[in-house]
Amino acid sequence: MKPINVFIVDDSAVMRQVLGEVIEQDPQLTVCGAAPDPLIAQRKMNKQWPDVIVLDIAMPKMDGIAFLRQIMSTQPTPTIICSAKTEENPQLSLEALSSGAIEVINKPQHQLNDYLHSQQVQSILNAIKHAAKVKVKQLKYLGSESYRTKQNADAILDYELCAKGSGAMKVIVIGASTGGTEAVRQFLSQTSSNTAPIVVVQHMPEKFTRAFAKRLDDEVAQHVVEAEQGMQLQTGWVYIAPGSIHTMIKRINDGYYLELKDGPLVSRHKPSVDVLFRSAAQAVGEDAIGVILTGMGDDGAQGMLELHQSGASTFAQNVESCLVYGMPKEAVEKGGVSGVYALELLPYQVRKSLETR
Repeated sequence: MKPINVFIVDDSAVMRQVLGEVIEQDPQLTVCGAAPDPLIAQRKMNKQWPDVIVLDIAMPKMDGIAFLRQIMSTQPTPTIICSAKTEENPQLSLEALSSGAIEVINKPQHQLNDYLHSQQVQSILNAIKHAAKVKVKQLKYLGSESYRTKQNADAILDYELCAKGSGAMKVIVIGASTGGTEAVRQFLSQTSSNTAPIVVVQHMPEKFTRAFAKRLDDEVAQHVVEAEQGMQLQTGWVYIAPGSIHTMIKRINDGYYLELKDGPLVSRHKPSVDVLFRSAAQAVGEDAIGVILTGMGDDGAQGMLELHQSGASTFAQNVESCLVYGMPKEAVEKGGVSGVYALELLPYQVRKSLETR
C-alpha cells in the first residue's frame, strides 16, 4: 500500500524535526517535505504535491490561515492545523475549520522528547490518516472575515488627511502577493526605463526579496534594488520592499524618501501593502499611482481606498489574468479602484495616467 505523503509547515526547526519523527514512525505515512513558512512551502509542494498538509498558524512570513484559504481555493488539499495558538485563542479553531481545515490539534510547547512517546502522538497520526480519506472540495474565494483582532495600518502609521501632490514628481506604488513575482516582472518589462519611481511590496521572505530585486534588475530596463532606509526615489528606479519590515514613503521638501520601520503584521503581512499605500496617499497624494496585483487576502484594499480618496489614479489586475483574485477583488469591492485591467494592459494605463496628470 502506497504511504500517505505528508508535508509539514512550521517555523520551528525543532517542531519540524519532532513532527517528522512522529510521522515517520508510522509505516502508513511518510514525510515528503517540510518548510519554515508558507511561501517556501508553496514552491516545494509545487514539485511534489502532498496528500496531507500539517500547518502551523503563527509564522513570520505569512499567516497560516491565510495560506490555508489559498490552498483551499486553488488546490484543495486535506489540511490539519497544529498550533499552540488554538489553545490560547479557541476562536482560531473556529476560523481554521471554517477556512477548510479537517482538524485542529494543539501543538506541544514543552518536553518535546517526551511528546514523542506520549498518547498525543497517536491522535496526530490518526488525524493525518483520517484527513487523507477526506475528499475536499474547492472553496470559493474566502474573504478576510476573521475571529481574531487584525492589525491595520494604524499600528505603523497614523491615519491623516491625504496630501495634495507637489507636482515635482509622480510615484508608482505596487502591491502583490501570490503569483505576484511573475506579475511584477511582466509589468516592469512593459514599462520604460525612464518612468517615474516605482515602490513594490511583494509578500515574500526577507532573504528572497534581495534575490528577487537582483533577478528583476537583470531582466528589465529599470534599475531594480531592494529598498533601504533613507533612499531617495529616482526616475527609472524600482524599489522592492525588504521582507519582514514595513516600507513607507516620506516627503522631505520636494523629494521623496524611503522609510523602513519594524512593527506588527498589518493585514497579516510584513511588509504590508496597506502601509505602503497609506504612506503614498499621505506623502505623494494625487501625484501617486497605485496598482494592486494578484494575491490572496485583503492587504492593500484599505490603502488603495485612501490613495483613491487622495486623488491618485488606482488600478487593479482583473480576475482573468490573476493567479489568485483576492487582493484586487477586495480593493475593487471597497471602492478604491478607478480601473480594472488585464495584466498586459496595466502598464499602458499607468503610462497614460503619467502623461495626462
